[in-house]
Amino acid sequence: MTTEPTQQPQQLQPMPSDWQRALAVVAHPDDLEYGCAGAVAGWTDGGREVAYLLATRGEAGIDSLEPDKCGPLREREQRASAAVVGVTTVEFLDYKDGVIEYGAALRRDIAAAIRKHRPELVITLNHRDTWGGVVWNTPDHRAVGRATLDAAGDAGNRWIFPELTEQGLAPWDGVRWVAVAGSTTPTHAVDAGPGLERSVRSLLEHRAYIEALTDDDPETYCRTFLTENAQRAAERFGGKPAVTFEVFSR
Repeated sequence: MTTEPTQQPQQLQPMPSDWQRALAVVAHPDDLEYGCAGAVAGWTDGGREVAYLLATRGEAGIDSLEPDKCGPLREREQRASAAVVGVTTVEFLDYKDGVIEYGAALRRDIAAAIRKHRPELVITLNHRDTWGGVVWNTPDHRAVGRATLDAAGDAGNRWIFPELTEQGLAPWDGVRWVAVAGSTTPTHAVDAGPGLERSVRSLLEHRAYIEALTDDDPETYCRTFLTENAQRAAERFGGKPAVTFEVFSR
């Protein structure tokens, strides 16, 4: 009797490093901190520029807090969180939390930001229906992720959204990759070690949100979540805890 050889998991490739500017586009405050702040910390330490663009202010994210109070609070938490990992540019599009719709308007607004910031790398969050299996993804994540993938191409075409050119935003066809954090089919990774402690502190800045989310000690919750995620990727990244991305080339 013969046995089939055990199939080894496909190894993750190191993220591209020949870039200087990145733009991260997500739906809500905390999306980047749950997904990839550890990688961002390492990039900014290396002298790269990273800007954040959020479609909403997360005003529907805390059940016990009315949106008009929640939105400003979560914006403050997001700015403080970004600063922990070296990001000073944090912009908001003011879409309504929970009911973002994929469409031309969203693509145009993201394309405008890409033209403004001129990144080589664009980062977003899982745009697929689920987080794997039966864990359903939210409408906002799906809409913003998919629109970001499309806007990376829209930004370089002068005949798509020509009004942006009239507003002084020249086409930018310099996006080389779109990296999707939180993907269940990652292709690349960044060593989580150098930025892990700051990623914990960055997520912890969303204290009001976390305290409404869980009864666990906030620091224990943040450290456990981020450490376990990084450790799960180690088998596919030379034994090193990692932040993973699914990378689409353009």
